[in-house]
Amino acid sequence: MIVATNLAAVLLAVAAVAAVFRVVRGPSVADRMVALDTLLFVGVAGIGAYIARTGETTFVPVLVMAVLTAFVSTVVVARYIEAETER
Repeated sequence: MIVATNLAAVLLAVAAVAAVFRVVRGPSVADRMVALDTLLFVGVAGIGAYIARTGETTFVPVLVMAVLTAFVSTVVVARYIEAETER
């Protein structure tokens, strides 16, 4: 299990670097929002890997709140982008 969580940590770090690159270089607001969502879900997956490795379940509420925050922020930005394109 330790090898799997270490591999997951490395892959999540690579995904986080790619997402940060897209946030910085993203040509549009939609690209940046997708990258920020990806970054948040990488964090959620990292916390999930930590929970899997240690068996500690105290971070489960943090996971739920992070996922809810990602969902609400995606909806808000999508509505903002839609309103901007209608003008």
